Amino acid sequence: MDSLQDLRARHLDSIAGAETESDLEAARLAAFGRKSGEIGQRLSQLGGMDPGERKRIAPQLNRIKDEILAAIGERKSELAESALDARIAGERQDVTLPGRHRRCGSVHPVSQVIEEVTAIFADLGFEVAEGPQIEEDWYNFDALNIPPEHPARQEHDTFFVRHSAAGDGQPNVLRTHTSPVQIRAMREKGAPIRVIAPGRVYRCDYDQTHTPMFHQIEGLAIDRDISMAHLKWTLEEFCRAFFEVEKAELRFRASHFPFTEPSAEVDLRCSWEDGRLKVGEGDDWMEILGSGMVHPNVLKAGGVDPDQWQGFAFGIGIDRLAMLKYGVPDLRSFFESDIRWLRHYGFHPLDIPALHSGLSR
Repeated sequence: MDSLQDLRARHLDSIAGAETESDLEAARLAAFGRKSGEIGQRLSQLGGMDPGERKRIAPQLNRIKDEILAAIGERKSELAESALDARIAGERQDVTLPGRHRRCGSVHPVSQVIEEVTAIFADLGFEVAEGPQIEEDWYNFDALNIPPEHPARQEHDTFFVRHSAAGDGQPNVLRTHTSPVQIRAMREKGAPIRVIAPGRVYRCDYDQTHTPMFHQIEGLAIDRDISMAHLKWTLEEFCRAFFEVEKAELRFRASHFPFTEPSAEVDLRCSWEDGRLKVGEGDDWMEILGSGMVHPNVLKAGGVDPDQWQGFAFGIGIDRLAMLKYGVPDLRSFFESDIRWLRHYGFHPLDIPALHSGLSR
């Protein structure tokens, strides 16, 4: 009996004195190791004892075994907790120190200009309309009064993709302008209507001022008594707000577009000093957009009666607006994903354009 109690006390002291997990493992092996473990050897000797002695010794030995195993488990938890506390103490940070500057992302100039243009036209009562980028041939050309022989319907100018799902033999195209959205908007909302349609468009062209994919915004206003005067005032207000000047003077030149009649190219009075654009002053004129009164055939295609309603439409290149306002010399750089360029021309993501607080800050 005394021998078992000495055995118990010796192993419990060894376990309690273990300072590391390796010390604890050595104590476990001393007690239960296959070859040298004392508890294990005592248990293996039970089979050679006479039944009376075995009946007396076995319960005591099993209690000691369970007690030592419990002590090992408890000490192991204590060592793990101590190691975690030490690790936490070593990794602790002083949160009272000033924060480190981290560079945040930026808003691309094209996205910025889209937001600016949307804010301006929203103030003028225009809603934003959207349409698919893979467009049906009918919406992209026929509904806009573009004849079959028009050069824009040739493969050297337009990306054709596949035939429409309707199985009518009509091809689908990557839309060449956002003008199809005005057809969809008229067919959905009817008249009167005032919408703008910003988005990506695609054409087979690539140089310093043209890319195969670029951005355009379409404007459409239809009512009973709309005239070119309303168009001129709307565009003047837009240019004044967008370029953030007191006055913007526009010049209308007669032109031809299949979807408007009459049609006009619009020039903006400006000057160039030291390579910088100044709007509203000087003796130079710069073409910025195309516009006109919506052709009756286009109104019919949109489900609007041209005998009761009339309106104007215009189209502006968003990328070109960004180049003019923010001094970007090459259109291709918009799409090259150069992080240095993006950091230079990008905008802070939390500076949301608004007319009351300023469009570009």
